[in-house]
Amino acid sequence: MLFFKAKLLDIDLGNNGVIANERDLIGTEYYPQDRVLVESSKGSFIGVLYTTKRMVKEGELGISRGAIEGIEEGEEVRLRHAPRPKSLKYIKKKMEGQVLKPQEIHTIVDEIVQGKLSNIELTSFIVSTYIHGMEMGEIVEMTKRMGETGDKLHWDKHPVVDVHSIGGVPGNKYALITVPIVASAGIIIPKTSSRAITSAAGTADVMEVLTRVDLNAEEMKRVVETTNGCLVWGGSVNLAPADDIIINIERPLSIDPQPQLLSSVMAKKIAAGINYTVIDIPVGLGTKIKNEREGYALARKFIELGERVGIDVECAITYGGQPIGRAVGPALEAKEALKALEDPKSAPKSLIEKSLSLAGILLEFGGVAQIGSGVKVAKDILYSGKALEKFREIVIEQGGGITNSEDVELGQYFEDIPSPKDGYVISLSNKGITNIAKEAGAPKDKKAGVLLYVKRGCKVNKGDILYRIYSSSEDRLRSAVELARRTYPVRVEGMVIRRISKF
Repeated sequence: MLFFKAKLLDIDLGNNGVIANERDLIGTEYYPQDRVLVESSKGSFIGVLYTTKRMVKEGELGISRGAIEGIEEGEEVRLRHAPRPKSLKYIKKKMEGQVLKPQEIHTIVDEIVQGKLSNIELTSFIVSTYIHGMEMGEIVEMTKRMGETGDKLHWDKHPVVDVHSIGGVPGNKYALITVPIVASAGIIIPKTSSRAITSAAGTADVMEVLTRVDLNAEEMKRVVETTNGCLVWGGSVNLAPADDIIINIERPLSIDPQPQLLSSVMAKKIAAGINYTVIDIPVGLGTKIKNEREGYALARKFIELGERVGIDVECAITYGGQPIGRAVGPALEAKEALKALEDPKSAPKSLIEKSLSLAGILLEFGGVAQIGSGVKVAKDILYSGKALEKFREIVIEQGGGITNSEDVELGQYFEDIPSPKDGYVISLSNKGITNIAKEAGAPKDKKAGVLLYVKRGCKVNKGDILYRIYSSSEDRLRSAVELARRTYPVRVEGMVIRRISKF
């Protein structure tokens, strides 16, 4: 055991990392990358040991501020070797493509939540499921165990419904319209969302432009009991916390393995007390799911998983061949969603149609609309202004903020990308648009993103604006523009695409 004085650092060391001066470890049995237990009078945690020459002095142990609640600068801390996690042998088993037993999966999930796995070990598990997949029995066990960890919500009123998109299509801000439509019809819809994993904006990123999304379980329940709905970040509610830890590993890898996708979605629904959910599965070039056949196969898995964990699931395979609406990026999407609520007639048809279709399914299940008339009832609610009123109510109850589209601020730096020729827009690359928005700073820079002036099939003249790139940084904007010019995500061609002759 080694003794140190705590040095609180205002940096995120990741995976509960701690930093010791390398001279303090000379002649000891401690080495960089060792798994260690850090103890103080205020608490303890398991972390990974790193060394430095200058960042901390001899006798100090660098700890991220907040790693141990209430610990003070200079307080004595003890360092000892942490036991090897039981789940390592099960992770190796999955790396070899073997099927895991229920107890083995439970151990992995438990040790993820307990912080016993390093980023490298957790990455190994996630990548192994990406490569080898998991059987439905394994997914069921992982889903149940993830849903059992953390907080669980219980509701006095039923049914409790939810809508969730697997993502993969840019500009997918439908939830900001669908949720208030359903809530204004008197149906409970406690919507939890993730931040962006592979996209330029998750629903939580978009909603955070307008109001608080980092509500705890008690605050979330209060909002829902007052308004019938909410749009909050699942990570702050502590529902199925293993999911949020896994997402933080997936994000830099830009992968979302199907077993994790299935268990991630459904574990959150279990913890949130959901009775019925609609899963949006966008399909098309550049999305996670390439075609309807693959979408149907995934839908059957969601439905089977739902049956086995006690949740009614219905899936909607939706068009995802190009961005939904015209805005990609947190502030741009928040502004577009608010405009759609304020004046649905002037909103992009793709956004309105998708939002109403998903809301219609939920209204039919909730008994507010007869089968086949859900979309009409949803449209009446939207066009009457009731959805806008409900959305503003939710924004205020979640902590107040922006309730008018004109008040949403965009990046102060922007540049328009013109059409290089006369012709028609023949393709719009989902991946290309997303990459440009991310290069501009989204989603961390909430004011960054891409605003499309055209969609597939539009006729344009040379010099017409195809899209505008926004950023809060001149350097970021310049980099995004350079990427746009290299990748050409919006393709314009004349009626003659290519001329071929015998010579």
